[in-house]
Order: sequence, then structure tokens, then C-alpha cells
Amino acid sequence: MNEMLEKARAIQGQIIADRRCLHQIPEVGVYTPKTAEYVQKRLTEMGIPNKPCGVHSQEDREKMVFAGYPDAPTSTGVVGLIGKGGPCILLRADMDGLPMEETTGLDFAAKGNTAHMCGHDAHAAMLLGAAQILKDMEDQLPGTVKLMFQPGEEMGYGSRTMVEDGLLENPKVDAALALHVGPQVETGKLTYSPGVSSGAMATFIVSIQGKGGHSSEPQKTVDPVNIATQVCSALNMLIPREVDPEAFATMTVGALNGGRASNIIPDTAEIMVSFRTLSPEAYDHLIERIPEILEHYVKAWRGTYSVRVLKTPSTVCNPEFSREIVPFVAEILGEDNVKPVPPMKSAEDFGHVTRLVPGFYAFMGAGSPEGYPLHNPNMVLDESAFALGSAVLANCAVEWLKKKARG
Repeated sequence: MNEMLEKARAIQGQIIADRRCLHQIPEVGVYTPKTAEYVQKRLTEMGIPNKPCGVHSQEDREKMVFAGYPDAPTSTGVVGLIGKGGPCILLRADMDGLPMEETTGLDFAAKGNTAHMCGHDAHAAMLLGAAQILKDMEDQLPGTVKLMFQPGEEMGYGSRTMVEDGLLENPKVDAALALHVGPQVETGKLTYSPGVSSGAMATFIVSIQGKGGHSSEPQKTVDPVNIATQVCSALNMLIPREVDPEAFATMTVGALNGGRASNIIPDTAEIMVSFRTLSPEAYDHLIERIPEILEHYVKAWRGTYSVRVLKTPSTVCNPEFSREIVPFVAEILGEDNVKPVPPMKSAEDFGHVTRLVPGFYAFMGAGSPEGYPLHNPNMVLDESAFALGSAVLANCAVEWLKKKARG
């Protein structure tokens, strides 16, 4: 048995216990104080220096509340350090939950309207397990391992709050690695997408100001509902007319609100529109074109507007770093169990990290193809997979640091 896997198996009970504790305290958004407190307590028990990490500006706070997320006075990320000197590899686990009820019937199921049906509780537990392994062999590490426990992944920007608070500095991070459990991926297998690994996403929340009045005198008004419908029609033409048909890209107007009566032209209307794409070129083009359309269409009909933009870049598996990391994963799982797959179309906010440093992102099997998917209230994970995840994280960190130390 691989040494790292043997070490992980030896602490499997603690990894599962951590996961079950975290599973029962799910918190939504970038403000996850109970979860962060638990993580910091466990790191401190291991003798691992740690500190809070994350900044949450008033502008971002207002954006998220406006978008329907819970108010967050701050971001509750946690950073820990093992080893010293360079090079430095970052291991990331997200730890926020979802605004939904769990119906698994498990003895440790979450109660109420928040739940960990995203697997993030398992990610945090696996990283705590890897942390214990790495701390126990700290004097053998030819460099530094930085531990990143992040909130707010489901919001698409929790990792950015940590990057903006200096996550990638002191010491400077040279590469980063993240695992996501897959309840529909067979336990013991791992999949990754070379290059672009996840869709990029951007959401525009547009508030249109018109001039209300009586429906019998439209000439005296500026109709924000009319403006909103014109904008929506124009936006829906962007992808079929300006994006390469070979590129994956979708645009959705998910909300159009304005007015309450048929004989009243309202003062205001609101649009929420988002797009997703796997194409960096399409992403850049749409980010530029949507504001242009808003500006010209709203002004053409004599309205004014304000816009809030939420952006999540694609997560990217750096080709060179991936070639280095995959053999270290295979040492734990076996070469035949590590496979490249097409990129996922959903967003993953690890992209805020991989746009700045070489990264590797992969799905760790923790179930079977017949299982319930992520974000389903009945989703259940195979707990035997967690020790595998801890071993993969620890082995990749140790072996990559050794490789870099050898030059």
C-alpha cells in the first residue's frame, strides 16, 4: 500500500467524524462562522498555524443581498501553513452549503433549510485529513503547503474574497490543487479536464429607472417595462449572431420584474441575465457587449439604469502542472482510474485562483453512476472515499514539492 494511503487509512475515522460534524452545521454564502470556527479549532489541535482570510467589500455585500443571498458582514475563509520556505503549493477545500432541505434520512443529516448537498463538508474534512498527514511529516517537507478553506463557492466568488486578502502571498503560492467529490463517479476513480475545466459565468442585475404614469397617457411617461423587453430581445440575439457556433455559450434572462397593474406604467423595472461559456474568447466578447447594449437601448428609450455584475472565470487545469500532478494522483488510485473528460459546463470559483497561478482541479469518485447527483436533497456520499481524497491531496503536495526541490 502507498505510504500516504496507509497514513490516510489510519486516520479515516477522524476524517469521517470531521465530515459528519461539518455536515450538521451547513452555512450559506461567504459568512460561515460556525464552519470556520470548527476548522480553526481542528487546525489548532494539530499544531498548524492558521488565521482568518477574506475581505468582503460593502459593494459586494450589497450585490449579494440584492441577488438574493444572505447578508454577510464578512468573509470567513481560513488559511493554514505547514512547512517553510519555497516552493509553495496551495491545497483548497470549499466549505459552504446550499439553501435547501436534506431528505437523506441519515443519522447525521442536516436539519432545517440549509444542507451540504454540494459535498463541501467532505472537501473540508479531506483537507483536514491531508493536513494531519502533512503536519506529522512537516520536517520532511522541502517547502510549504498552504491550506485554503474557503466559503462562498456556491456564490461564485468566495475564493476571490481570499485572493483579495493576500491568499496567494506570504509565502507566494507557486501552484494550486483542488478536489471535488463526485457522487455519480465511482469511488476510487478520478476525472479531470485538461485546459478549461469549468464554464465561466457572469450575471448582470440591471435596475432600469423610467417615469411612471397612467396607461392612457404613455407619451408622458418613460416605460421601463418596454425598455426591459427591448433589452432582453437584444441580449438574446448576442450568442446566435456574435458567438462562434462551435463554442459552448448560453444566455438566460432569468428574471424580468416591473409593474403591478395593467393601467399603470411603473417607475422601475429589473432584469437579471446571466451567461455561461467554455470559450475565453466568447467570455471576453460578451462581457464587453452586454454593457454596450444596455447603454444604447436604455438611453434610446430615454431611461436611466444601474447595473451590478457578478463574474466567475473558468477554472483551468494548467497543462504543465497537470502533467506533473497526474502521476502523483495515480500513485494513490492507480493509473487506470485517472481519466481526462470533457469540461463541465457549470461554474467553479476556483477559477479566481487558477487565473493567477498554475492549477489542477479534479472530481474524486465518492459514489456510483446510479447515485443521486450533486445538489439533490437525497445525495449521499461513500465515506470510504474520503481517506482516498486525503491521500491524494497529501501525496500530490509532498511529491510535487520534492520534484521542485530537485529542480
